[in-house]
Amino acid sequence: MLRAAIVVVLVALLVAGWAGASLYLPYQKFPSQGVYVDVPHGASRRTIARLLADQGVVRSRWVFEGLCRWRSRRTLEAGEYFFDHPVTGREVFETIASGRVYVRELVIPEGLSMFDIADLVEREDFTSRANFLAAARNPALVHDLVPGAPSLEGFLFPAVYEFPRHPTGEQMVAAMVAHFRQEWTAISAEQQNLSGLPLEQVVTLASLVERETPKAEERPLVAGVFINRLQHHVPLQCDPTVVYALELAGHYGGSLDAATLPFDSPYNTYRHTGLPPGPIANPGSASLRAALDPPETDYLYFVANTEGGHFFGKTLAEHNHNVALYRRRLAEQRNAVRANTSTTPRPDAVSSPPSRLR
Repeated sequence: MLRAAIVVVLVALLVAGWAGASLYLPYQKFPSQGVYVDVPHGASRRTIARLLADQGVVRSRWVFEGLCRWRSRRTLEAGEYFFDHPVTGREVFETIASGRVYVRELVIPEGLSMFDIADLVEREDFTSRANFLAAARNPALVHDLVPGAPSLEGFLFPAVYEFPRHPTGEQMVAAMVAHFRQEWTAISAEQQNLSGLPLEQVVTLASLVERETPKAEERPLVAGVFINRLQHHVPLQCDPTVVYALELAGHYGGSLDAATLPFDSPYNTYRHTGLPPGPIANPGSASLRAALDPPETDYLYFVANTEGGHFFGKTLAEHNHNVALYRRRLAEQRNAVRANTSTTPRPDAVSSPPSRLR
């Protein structure tokens, strides 16, 4: 009897030691680059324990399942988890019970169109361009805000997002529209709509402002110029609207020229007065605020100044003077580049301004 008792105690100690090692000693039986474990929705504790053991994340499926049952008040959350170093069984449990799923950061800059964002998410390997565009072209998420919206363009708010490795296009646009709603609620609570425009036209105007100037201090002035031109029934003559019209038709080749500028589209503000029928990009907070409350100004014109900003003019004569100044500056920059090219093997490039002459 004594011998049997000793054997039982030794076995119990061994089992306890094994269980303790499984819970308290770091374990890694997966490749050094790490392993992804996808916990399905509705998976049982036993299924999750088996997945983790099969992937080499935990030492014993039985011990891990026992831990889950002992800690039964906490639910293991579905999602994809990434393990890239040895961890204990308790740490694995805490990671999954806390829902610390693997996410990647995606930065959406201000002023991108849905086509630009689609290119970005495909390039960053989140989802395909086609999958994202299919979701972005469905306006259902903003039907309550803008019943006639042709797509989600303008409502895919530029921000930093965290997504799983391979989200669907629907998941991505839902997060972006939710962020727009949050920002718009805050902006409209702080600022009166002195433009008098309905929401869709505010967002449309903001998208034009966003595409015209990268300078925050210029955005209110640009919005004011566009408002003045609208009130005078003068075509806005905004190049980015032509680019967007070409993108919608699948004809944009990367640049505008004399042949493409007259492209027939309701979005082309050279051919049609007034705002285009919808946003042409996704504006940030500063442009939305500028469109919501544009300052009173006498300016009717603006043209690039070769320094990332613009010259503003009140009259056509003043505008023509600014155009001549722009051309002179541009010629000086090009001459400087040619001079540098002849004397140095790798000259710095001079970028062309982002907007055409008006």
